[in-house]
Amino acid sequence: MAIKTVAAALAALAGAAVAVTAPTPAQASAPGGKDVTAVMFEWNFASVAKACTDELGPDGYGYVQVSPPNEHIQGTSWWTAYQPVSYRIGTKLGDRSAFKSMVDTCHAAGVKVVADTVINHMANASGTGTAGSSFSKYDYPGTYSAGDMDDCTSSISNYADRWNVQHCEMGGLPDLDTGEEYVRKTIAGYLNDLLSLGVDGFRVDAAKHIPEDDLANIKSRLTDPGVYWKQETIGASGEAVQPPEFYNTGDVQEFHYAYDLKRVFTSEKLAELRNFGEAWGYVRSDKASVFVDNHDTERNGGSLTYKNGADYTLAHVFMLAWPYGSPDVHSGYEFSDKDAGGPNNGQVNACYSDGWKCQHAWREIAGMVKFRNTAAGTAVTNWWDNGGNQIAFGRGDKAYVVINHEGATLTRTFQTSLPAGDYCDVQSGKGVKVDSNGRFTATLGADSALALHVGAKSCDTSSPDPATTGASFNVNANTQWGENIYVVGGTSALGGWNTSKALELDPAGYPVWKLDVSLPAGTSFEYKYIRKDARSNVTWEGGSNRTATVPSSGAVTLNDTWRG
Repeated sequence: MAIKTVAAALAALAGAAVAVTAPTPAQASAPGGKDVTAVMFEWNFASVAKACTDELGPDGYGYVQVSPPNEHIQGTSWWTAYQPVSYRIGTKLGDRSAFKSMVDTCHAAGVKVVADTVINHMANASGTGTAGSSFSKYDYPGTYSAGDMDDCTSSISNYADRWNVQHCEMGGLPDLDTGEEYVRKTIAGYLNDLLSLGVDGFRVDAAKHIPEDDLANIKSRLTDPGVYWKQETIGASGEAVQPPEFYNTGDVQEFHYAYDLKRVFTSEKLAELRNFGEAWGYVRSDKASVFVDNHDTERNGGSLTYKNGADYTLAHVFMLAWPYGSPDVHSGYEFSDKDAGGPNNGQVNACYSDGWKCQHAWREIAGMVKFRNTAAGTAVTNWWDNGGNQIAFGRGDKAYVVINHEGATLTRTFQTSLPAGDYCDVQSGKGVKVDSNGRFTATLGADSALALHVGAKSCDTSSPDPATTGASFNVNANTQWGENIYVVGGTSALGGWNTSKALELDPAGYPVWKLDVSLPAGTSFEYKYIRKDARSNVTWEGGSNRTATVPSSGAVTLNDTWRG
């Protein structure tokens, strides 16, 4: 990532390569049974550490990926992090001490750390870096000089020409001569420094712009030559450099996975996904790093984004349930300016505030991480679809998922291979009973999912099941950056009309915001929706107070639209 022109270029570019020369075999895919990575884009190191303790570890994430930790050019745009000045650990996200503390804290929570690394190029600028280093284009004192750059000092002009792609400049960014001994040694020194701090793996940014022999040589110099890493590869049709070339060093990012999920979830039929993966021309599953969106694709329109509401959320449910590749869950922030960096210099005071989206913590997404861990190693079984956008499938005798991406309710008896017993639907938190024949009957609302696995046999009983008695709030409300929707009402459970005690609704199905609230049977209550911005300023919806009554059993479902 780089200057403004590079911000666009990087969205379309990237990649990595390597043929292993080291005697230690490369890690083909994320080691261990927990292969889901939370990508905390633009989060500072202290906030990442807290997320590891509070959410990522307990929810079963195996890895957390952090933004580039090395010194780069100054500025508020996200792409400044992709213009290196030196390999000193020091950015607005934290210094060396904060980085080390984050790694140790995440390890204590059972979460491994992947560092996003930028080793293809240097900064196309001059000035003082985030750690105080002075520099100019082609001259980075203490790190590199002009003689360490490739001879081609013009921008890439032909992606069908391998030499041009791997020796010329991506968007004007000075391209490192990774065939040079000093450059290889210096890059390996940086990666070894990160390994000494406890880092468990790397994402190699713009890796397809580095010759595979160079990457193999660099990796062979590491203190752990078999360390896990994934390489940014795109594999656009007609390009000279393609992802399978890079199998020998680790995983490759399969961008077509995200592109196709967007197309299917927005304009085609989910029934087409029954053979999703290698049959679609993708890289080998054991080499694939996959995602619904990443920081590039959510800005260039290539993938679904948080702005796609239920399409986006249900695509994550599918990704985490489906046995192809190792999934990344992008956790970023709201934006209207595609160049804007993370709010508050990466400080996340609370999820869903200040524009932080916290996708990793959405109930619908977080609940699927342990589903995936439990189902690891099992094949797809008991596939069902309605020929349209309602699908269901099992993962052997370990798990089962239903996705209703239609505009109508789905009621059906589903055949599974699950053992008989009581289960907790990790999507809704409600109980489901599977009979002795492996069947259960369920009703799913429009654009919702149900997911069962043998690791969740009972629901949390520390709080009442909202389906027992209460209200299910659903309101269609559009918001601007930094705004969230709340419900407040006349009962104490709804804040007693005190806006500071209003209940925040879940935006995972945006523009529909949802919340289930437990209330005693027969309770009649008044309520209204409010909007709060990043400064906690309150805007009330129009009209008179809304009214509802909880039935004698079950919950009242409220499908509302924000009143201006």
